Amino acid sequence: MQWIDDITALEALYGDPAEMSLRKVAYRLTPLYRKWIMTSRFCVLSTIGPNGTDGSPRGDDGPVATELDDQTLAIPDWRGNNRLDSLRNIVEDGRVSLMFMVPGSNTVVRVNGTAKLTIDETLRTRFERKGRLPATVIVIAIAEIYTQCARAPVRAGLWTRDDSTDLPSVGEILAEMTDGEEGGIAYDSAWSARAAKTLW
Repeated sequence: MQWIDDITALEALYGDPAEMSLRKVAYRLTPLYRKWIMTSRFCVLSTIGPNGTDGSPRGDDGPVATELDDQTLAIPDWRGNNRLDSLRNIVEDGRVSLMFMVPGSNTVVRVNGTAKLTIDETLRTRFERKGRLPATVIVIAIAEIYTQCARAPVRAGLWTRDDSTDLPSVGEILAEMTDGEEGGIAYDSAWSARAAKTLW
């Protein structure tokens, strides 16, 4: 295997970045970037910490992120599986990236920045749902915002196909990982009702 371990060699393979890929970068929420992010109900949060990296899906029934000011976003941390991988990383190393997606659009908007966790009651209350508050809120200081090239979603046919037929269910995967002790059909059958009670 021939590895590339030198930045100069890497750049020589690809050449200079396209001029527009550099000019589209903003360092705060502009009106159009704001509109895009406030339309997005789903993003992927990437973090890094002493035990490695993590990519975590985040979603909500309105904007997945809320603007606090033109250089700051907030994302409520709603109930999940309590692994806390992303949150542990943020406490240890605040560097984050977010990829905001909107169904039907092949554009992905990237935000890079630094994050902190807060239990501020006033901020948590802004995200109240059905009488519940998020345990914490992720507050992101924006370093840069830009659109990603749309070629990857186009190549993947992301919004134009359904490849889910015959995929294993979470219950099946749990059964595989626990030698049949957990998961299976019972887990899958109960999940929808359980999730409906714990979305917020």
